[in-house]
Amino acid sequence: MSDLALTLLRLGFLILLWVGVFAIIGVLSRDLRAPRDAKPAGTAPAVAVAPPTPQSKKSAKAPKAAKPKRGAPTMLVVTEGALSGTVVPLGSAPITMGRASDSTLVLDDDYASNRHARLYPHEGKWIVEDLGSTNGTWIERTRITSPTVIPNNVPLKVGRSTIELRR
Repeated sequence: MSDLALTLLRLGFLILLWVGVFAIIGVLSRDLRAPRDAKPAGTAPAVAVAPPTPQSKKSAKAPKAAKPKRGAPTMLVVTEGALSGTVVPLGSAPITMGRASDSTLVLDDDYASNRHARLYPHEGKWIVEDLGSTNGTWIERTRITSPTVIPNNVPLKVGRSTIELRR
């Protein structure tokens, strides 16, 4: 091979190597940044509401605040794990669990995903939903695969932490 062909081959290989390095850096930086259009897990999309008509103003009554049902849980208690003893009061807002800093219950746990699970109220009961975690969310010894009602005082396993709903 001539010197010119060998030099062009080396130059082409060097350019290809640098393109690969910049591609890897681009992928890593994109994965480390949060997407700009990301919304917190608990936000619901806006719903358009028609403006009230004069007739509906007369008959409209203020909605009553939902009372917790008798026997309904009032707090989320971490019974095992790094946050053992932590109590989170339950309201009407969903509770997110995971390693992400914007989670309601931030778990410093290698076995928990960034967005691991979500608890939310529905018709007087609390529903737990796994958010695609790697190690799964467990109620007692059963791995949940769909939104599931969680009863009071039943252990919910998220990573190395065990959580219970209590009155």
